[in-house]
Amino acid sequence: MKLVALRGGSGDDEVLRTAQDVEDFEQEIVDEYAIAMAAAGLSDGHIRSTRATIIEFARTLTGPLWEASFADADRFLAEQRRMGHAVSTRAGKAGALALFYEFIVARYQGQIHRMTGVVVDQPIDEFNRQSGASLGKVRVPPSDAEVDGLFASWRGSIPEARKYLPAARDYFAASLWRRLGLRITETVMLDIRDWRPDLGGFGKLHVRFGKGSRGRGFKARLVLAINGADQLIDWWLAEVRHQFGEDWDNPDAPMLPSERFDEDLGRCGRVSDFSLRRGLSVQTDRFLPAWSGRLTPHVLRHYCASSLYGSGMDLKAIQELLGHQWLSTTSGYIHVRSEHVELAWRSANQRVEARFAEEG
Repeated sequence: MKLVALRGGSGDDEVLRTAQDVEDFEQEIVDEYAIAMAAAGLSDGHIRSTRATIIEFARTLTGPLWEASFADADRFLAEQRRMGHAVSTRAGKAGALALFYEFIVARYQGQIHRMTGVVVDQPIDEFNRQSGASLGKVRVPPSDAEVDGLFASWRGSIPEARKYLPAARDYFAASLWRRLGLRITETVMLDIRDWRPDLGGFGKLHVRFGKGSRGRGFKARLVLAINGADQLIDWWLAEVRHQFGEDWDNPDAPMLPSERFDEDLGRCGRVSDFSLRRGLSVQTDRFLPAWSGRLTPHVLRHYCASSLYGSGMDLKAIQELLGHQWLSTTSGYIHVRSEHVELAWRSANQRVEARFAEEG
């Protein structure tokens, strides 16, 4: 760190006389930002990741953090690309730095200017920041016919499977992704108590471990068991789940168990997301080889959103079902058939023609 020259600082502010003083003040700012993030309810993992990004950026600078310019950010983000980091990783780091500098400007701008004469600038702008974590990752799902064929063949193969219970469990999990758009983590963390058939006409799943925004922990929601999910859950609980063990009536037992019994808890262990991903991969290779290596739980989540929208479901309702904070996020999950746009265009023109005919 280089020595900071002062310009008539206020007596209330500490004088940065040495390089060590500069480093200590930098550390104070980073620590205060971590405390602010914790106060905002952000998770420990998010805070650690953000601190790591700030430190990584600081090490590329020739001066203190408050002197960083857009050119410094340009070089840092360009180097991230040369290192082979994914678009989502680069966008995440740029976003973390942008919020950190907003914090500096809001809380330390005046103090830094009095102590150093420097006016802090935001080094991340619309020119060097990635447009979004989903850039280049459009997950266009399979067609209705392909998905229907995959799941029909999968369901028919379960009775003859070498291991019936894992085969039925993997099918059940994938069906939740297909019909309700659940995330894989949300699915893994379901307990038996989370099925509430008494709520609404279809029943509801209490998704307690939904994804929160910006690291703010889990965001719970109630998911209406539409799209045939109520019958699917009834089949699972009535015909299959009890075969895993005697914990089938324990409300704290996992909805999707592993084959291993947890002696400490006295009930089945929880299935891993790796096992569920592998189950989907194996059946895709077998029954839908054109999508081998490409059909993932998240692609089925996109399929669910697109299928429901194509069937006439309101976009706002799909947003609530998927647990998105922003409607714009949900719109990115909608991949409709080309004729859907064509039909909408024709319908709009027919309404215009009808209005002109009435006026004439």
